[in-house]
Amino acid sequence: MGKQEFEFFDPELLPWKPEAGIEGLYSKILSDDPDTGSYTRLLKFLPGTDTSAAGVQRHDFWEEIWLVEGAIHDLTLDQTFIKGMYACRPPGMAHGPWVSPHGAITFEVRNYE
Repeated sequence: MGKQEFEFFDPELLPWKPEAGIEGLYSKILSDDPDTGSYTRLLKFLPGTDTSAAGVQRHDFWEEIWLVEGAIHDLTLDQTFIKGMYACRPPGMAHGPWVSPHGAITFEVRNYE
């Protein structure tokens, strides 16, 4: 089936939904493919969000991230990534956990190939 076709729409009309298990982390799914599990979303870190409870992440999909606003700090790398930065992660690449002292929003594309 693939992702649903959308002409331009205002994502502000979509509600932020809490991510299970991480206080202060919210997402908006912009588009998804129910057959593959691929999706595009916005991910919002409220100020002070800490994803340590989720530990280091490794996925079975490609993940592209663009930091739209704010900053996130990778606790494993001890490195801060700021607004405008981009990442492309192949399946299996370790990353995180993260903290965001002042908050952040990322644009994410997850793709199963």
